[in-house]
Amino acid sequence: MNTGLKITAFAAALAATFGTAYGVGSAVDPVVAETEPAEHAGHATKEKDGVGAHEGHDQSGGGETSLPGGLQIADQGFALDLKTPRVEAGKASELRFAIVDQDAGRNVTDFRREHGKELHLIVASRDLTTYRHLHPVRAEDGTWSTRVELPKAGGYRVFADFAPAAKDSGLTLGADLAVAGASNPQPLPRSERKATVDGYEVTLKGDLRPGTGSELKLSVAKDGRAVTDLQPYLGAYGHLVALRSGDLAYLHVHPNGEPGDGRTKPGPEISFTATAPSKGSYRLFLDFQHEGKVRTAAFTVQTGVAAAQQPEPEGHESSGHQH
Repeated sequence: MNTGLKITAFAAALAATFGTAYGVGSAVDPVVAETEPAEHAGHATKEKDGVGAHEGHDQSGGGETSLPGGLQIADQGFALDLKTPRVEAGKASELRFAIVDQDAGRNVTDFRREHGKELHLIVASRDLTTYRHLHPVRAEDGTWSTRVELPKAGGYRVFADFAPAAKDSGLTLGADLAVAGASNPQPLPRSERKATVDGYEVTLKGDLRPGTGSELKLSVAKDGRAVTDLQPYLGAYGHLVALRSGDLAYLHVHPNGEPGDGRTKPGPEISFTATAPSKGSYRLFLDFQHEGKVRTAAFTVQTGVAAAQQPEPEGHESSGHQH
């Protein structure tokens, strides 16, 4: 994943079919910040597996596909084989999967490392109140595994972000994960320009725009003082993921600049350039590291709408994010 952005889109649909309970089966990174006070009412979406180009690598799919990445469970000859389609709410589980080379008929074991990892895994609930950024371990046979504990039942989406050595560009593939238990989907948290987590306050400046790049600046403070000694996390002072409400279109946006480049300061501001694939409501998740711990600040934004004009849906409390 190079500096710049990487957009991947996903289609939605489990929540509408899950109802009130899920069967039990077998699926951490940061602590999630919540937008300022929030409460919610129900949110349900439908899902389908579609196709994807890789944001940050090739937003258009290099001509191979007309849709952004993440909609499909398979694309460009590679498939995400989610071996753990179900887990139980509130219990630590092992999530296992493989990336399959469909032409060769075997698991992929040769990847390029990007931001220090061969593969980045994102797990998000359909209502966007729970988010995990995970870094699983790969076995010799190409099977990946990681421990995860998801706090509530419902529909989730799993995104595998990787760059196979056999390709010039990266891919993001998506698959559905069911979490067993009584389901109570929540609406999107209301739009806010500040989020708090563990005594840190993160302020968002800039607007996400459909079809055109725009700068987003996130400023980190602790106990009322600007944080100027952020620590590198996966080769950057911050990582930003955006998910579109409804179909979970996915944007993985990397910062402008990196530690040691002679111009990027370790806070308080982290700058990103991003392009939204369309109009809509998005949930932004910023991972940053300070004093040896990674935390996640979360925001809700509307594309192309200035902060003062953004509608405020009913607020809610979002689920915690473990790192």
